[in-house]
Amino acid sequence: MCKTERWQHRPEGSTWGDFGPDDELGRLNLLTPAKVLQGLAEVREGRTFCLSLPLDLPGGTVINPRRHPPVLRPTRRGGAPNYNYPIGRDTEGATDVVNDDVVLLHTQYSTQWDSFCHIGSHFDADGDGVAEPVFYNGFRPGADIVGPHDLADAGPGPTSTSHARRLGIEKMAETGVQGRAVMIDLEAHYGRDLRLVGWRDLKAVLEADRITVEPGDLVCLHTGFGQVVMDMGGQPDGAVLERTACSLDGRDRDLLRWISDSGLSALIADNVAVERLPAVPVEGPAAALPLHEHCLFKLGVPLGELWHLTPLARHLRAEGRSRFLLTAPPLRLPGAVGSPATPIATV
Repeated sequence: MCKTERWQHRPEGSTWGDFGPDDELGRLNLLTPAKVLQGLAEVREGRTFCLSLPLDLPGGTVINPRRHPPVLRPTRRGGAPNYNYPIGRDTEGATDVVNDDVVLLHTQYSTQWDSFCHIGSHFDADGDGVAEPVFYNGFRPGADIVGPHDLADAGPGPTSTSHARRLGIEKMAETGVQGRAVMIDLEAHYGRDLRLVGWRDLKAVLEADRITVEPGDLVCLHTGFGQVVMDMGGQPDGAVLERTACSLDGRDRDLLRWISDSGLSALIADNVAVERLPAVPVEGPAAALPLHEHCLFKLGVPLGELWHLTPLARHLRAEGRSRFLLTAPPLRLPGAVGSPATPIATV
């Protein structure tokens, strides 16, 4: 095992060090040029699907009270709102009229990617017998990830400079996040009722639809949740959403083993967290988000959440297909823990 200054031990089953001691991409390293060509080979119609919800959905704070809808407002110019602003006020004879705006955006409010610094774990990485907070590939708060000393002066406004120095979402953006994707249509088999999906359920769908997931594939799980959010039009009904759609059982060890063994490069769903929250209770210390821990902390597998997959999933099923080209970079925003995305599928 590779030994670095950051860690002497790595979690069992993790990929720490497999892509180098300073790796920040995890299994995105498997999105090779060959994988992009495989994705391009799936393009038959030249038709595209936008896989993002409007970024002001779901609406309100029903799904997460800490995440708020975007606030879009004009910049200021000459003491006035910079909307429908005649430039002739500043430059004699100019006929232009300009609009310019600013947005306050919670990066994980709507369709999003999680970066590897979103979820870490307490783990004895340095072998001193004491578990400490660490993130993927052994990066540590304070030295690599935003720490308490960074937060002391961090205000709520957009001028705060507190951010992650390693594992930020910009590393993911720099790859382009493009390659062959595979749609697993859970809704087509299990409907939109609340259901906890373990490996046995997932395997049944893979076999029924003759789906094979290969190393480097970007895997999308269609549950219909995103379409329910879309249909609510910004007025989400929490009681309805709580009993809607499939989500993965993060406590199912066989399911986690499949994620490891399949070699998938990213795991994406149209529901809130890919996995069920809260997770199935267990005795003793354990991750509250076990699938997040497995993917983000151990494997370096980014998670996509709250995507809009229904139109694409229905088209693929009607055509007897499950594979497509996916292009889905996050914002190249240095140090961000997560990012909105406007993913595009091409079939």
